Amino acid sequence: MQDVDIKTREGTMDAKLFHPENQKPGPGVILLTDAMGIRPVFEAMGRRLAKAGYVVLLPNVYYREGRAPLPNMEGSFADEAFRKRILGLVATLTPERVITDATAELDFLAAQPQVKGQRVGVVGYCMSGAIAVHMAAAFPDRIAAAASFHGGRLATDSPDSPHRVVGKVKGELYFAHADQDGSMPAEAIARLEAALKESGVKAQSELYTGARHGFAVEGSAVYDKDAAERHWSKLLELFGRTLHA
Repeated sequence: MQDVDIKTREGTMDAKLFHPENQKPGPGVILLTDAMGIRPVFEAMGRRLAKAGYVVLLPNVYYREGRAPLPNMEGSFADEAFRKRILGLVATLTPERVITDATAELDFLAAQPQVKGQRVGVVGYCMSGAIAVHMAAAFPDRIAAAASFHGGRLATDSPDSPHRVVGKVKGELYFAHADQDGSMPAEAIARLEAALKESGVKAQSELYTGARHGFAVEGSAVYDKDAAERHWSKLLELFGRTLHA
């Protein structure tokens, strides 16, 4: 694991970079954290992807607020003060900022001599599932695949709802929904799937029965080992068929 700094139009983004074993070249992947930001569990996920042969960038999405780890990022959403703090951070990630940051992340990976191929993969969890979709839509020629695991608010009435932009995606999309997830209820899943079908984009949308929001992130109260391993299998299949062409 290597600590790197990436210049953006709005400052310096700190990030972690993971290389495959033996420093072999591999396709680039952007690994986006959930709302609690960079922490050891996401570093472990970065290492696992790197072990599978990818050059993995783990950016601090909250770099405008400070370098990772930010203070007071551990707690329970049952605590109102903690919930307000985290949701306040998430609210800083406007669509404009997402595009600014994605531009810098993609340019950084493109400049790495060990990154093989012109197109990369993106994976997001919880709130960053939406970010992954927006990135794939904004950079259709640079992103070959985007995955969202227990992503929230993917199909809402908001003008910038992710489901409204799936028609711009040229790569492949994968969505894994927890069936016990208030941020992505059944009607929202149906709305997303209708948009995917109408757009004609290559996509999969699957329901993980019995799983709760956050199932893929080890160490959390809602971690589900079986669902998490299914997530790894699906993610590696997606990247395997899209990033090695």
